[in-house]
Amino acid sequence: MTGIGVTRHRGVNVMKWIAAVAGLVLAGAAHAADVPKFQVDAQWPKPLPNNWIMGQAAGVAVDGQDHVWVVQRPKTLTDDEKAASFNPPRTKCCVPAPPVMEFDGEGNLVKAWGGKGEGYDWPSNEHGIYIDAKGFVWLAGNGENDGQILKFTREGKFVMQIGKSGPQTDSKDTTRLGRPANMTVDSAANEVYVADGYYNHRIIVFDSETGVFKRMWGAYGKPPTDERMGAYNPDAPPSQQFANPVHCVRIAKDGLVYVCDRQNDRIQVFKKDGSFVKEMFIEKQTLANGSVWDLEIWNDPAQTFLINADGANNEVRTLKRENGQVVGRFGRNGRMAGDFHWIHNLALDSKGNIYTTEVDNGKRAQKFLLVGNMVLKKRSRK
Repeated sequence: MTGIGVTRHRGVNVMKWIAAVAGLVLAGAAHAADVPKFQVDAQWPKPLPNNWIMGQAAGVAVDGQDHVWVVQRPKTLTDDEKAASFNPPRTKCCVPAPPVMEFDGEGNLVKAWGGKGEGYDWPSNEHGIYIDAKGFVWLAGNGENDGQILKFTREGKFVMQIGKSGPQTDSKDTTRLGRPANMTVDSAANEVYVADGYYNHRIIVFDSETGVFKRMWGAYGKPPTDERMGAYNPDAPPSQQFANPVHCVRIAKDGLVYVCDRQNDRIQVFKKDGSFVKEMFIEKQTLANGSVWDLEIWNDPAQTFLINADGANNEVRTLKRENGQVVGRFGRNGRMAGDFHWIHNLALDSKGNIYTTEVDNGKRAQKFLLVGNMVLKKRSRK
């Protein structure tokens, strides 16, 4: 009887062990299934009206209505591409579209505006767009003399300029920027964070209502400097300063600030006061133009993932926000729908769809649909 009892006891333990292992396997499978997957929507956007054509698409953002905003560079179009704009026209198509374009979720153009005007310095090379929680449109530029960001209403009415165009100075100058790449707005604090940039080596923060300087920092939260750090070497100790360009800045709901140190193949993470938290290297062996071009933060309540655009390897990655581990990727270098040539920026809508833009010879925007039944919490902008 004792033997029988022992056998039954072991059998129960074995069954419990099997159940536990099965539970772990199922939990792992469920977790794997939670990683978002995407497929290209080759019908987005719709053909542009007015015989317009898009140049290098240097920024994309999504507003609270899930409308998609693209900033593009009309001056990058070749004579062949803009042949209808000559007098007399050389061909039937096309003419440059305005720099700022608003699309609905189906890809229809809603409005377009932008360019030189009274009271502000339009950038010589458009670069980066952000729509804040109040619906204001923020624009940057990385031309040789660009040292400003601009704030407009969604209808294109000028509101404010921070910085100025003109000869570049250095990363200690708080009166102007240094070819800024992009920005993000913490609307609760009325602060705009600027990734500054292609000339300077810093994150700089201003009051988003008045434009008054608040604070700034460089890599590891140290004061920014402009000393030359040499070419990126993946086998060398990490650079103690941001490389050019400092290409993006994003803020999570928990207050962490994520910075694209593009040429150094890394994401550095800070608190809002500039205190350094950690860094994560992404595709560390990338030597050409860097791997961290842009980031978006996933829309689930925990903001589990970072979505990373890489214009050197021409792919979009899904990273675990906690440690930068790559858990998904799509895209390759090419010309077909779903391929990329210098993917430059990306944005997410509230449904989890991804929108991308491409520069150099890419000159387009694309949409990638979230595949599956993931339920996302409606996004709230900081």
